[in-house]
Amino acid sequence: MSGKCDVCGKTPGFGHNVSHSNRKTNRMWMPNIQHKTMLLKGETKPRKVYICTQCLRTLIKDRV
Repeated sequence: MSGKCDVCGKTPGFGHNVSHSNRKTNRMWMPNIQHKTMLLKGETKPRKVYICTQCLRTLIKDRV
């Protein structure tokens, strides 16, 4: 799966896990990317896209 949203361009976030003893280890927050076939604005044919769930909810809300 792709780690980037085709609609908004959201990519993984980086930071640290911090333990009780305050040791920092690297970690990564992945966006929730889904593979969907949808008709985007300005296009005539449905297209397969990798889209994050926030964009998916927004696009569905805009259609109603």
